[in-house]
Amino acid sequence: SPLVLLALWQLGSAVGLISQDVLPAPSLIAEAGVELIRNGELFDALRVSGVRVTEGLLLGGIIGIGLGTAVGLSRWTEATVDPPMQMLRALPHLGLIPLFIVWFGIGELPKVLMVALGAAFPLYLNTSSAIRQVDPKLFETAAVLGFSPLQRLRTLVIPSAAPQVLVGLRQSLAISWLTLIVAEQINADSGVGYLINNARDFLRIDVIIFGLVVYALLGIVTD
Repeated sequence: SPLVLLALWQLGSAVGLISQDVLPAPSLIAEAGVELIRNGELFDALRVSGVRVTEGLLLGGIIGIGLGTAVGLSRWTEATVDPPMQMLRALPHLGLIPLFIVWFGIGELPKVLMVALGAAFPLYLNTSSAIRQVDPKLFETAAVLGFSPLQRLRTLVIPSAAPQVLVGLRQSLAISWLTLIVAEQINADSGVGYLINNARDFLRIDVIIFGLVVYALLGIVTD
């Protein structure tokens, strides 16, 4: 079906049903992509965007999994940490971009922190939920066998929680790329988002659509 849609799109552009000023033909978008590949702009942008997502996902993952583990293992931590985390989760994190710019400037830091903020919550929720769902009888057995806290974590908690944590990781990956699309179009001078923003200034719709396709492919590959 995607190939049929592309063929209809190309045909509609060829016979004039689809305006090139609104939606360029797939062949023109492909030519724009080849142009970006040949002049090296695409690879430079991918390198920068990849570093931002990696750093943000790593930071958000440490925060999300760390807090989720603490909340899942301790009722006291759940009572003190979970309410403010749920309040923060209710905020639209992309709406915090102007505040992050005021706090951290317009360099790399606010972009990485925005990605980290978006990535942290799915991992936090899935980790805490997964640990709470571990069979209590396993902990009772571990206590009878004299397991240390580290042994319980390694032999019970991590294997039991891993599948749901990986679900959270998939969600965090998607949110990371979504956040980066917005963050890179605000006061950025590099990255795929910058290419899209720069193309907008020159009315290069073909480059804009190609950049969005690149984002989609990056999301699929990382997933």
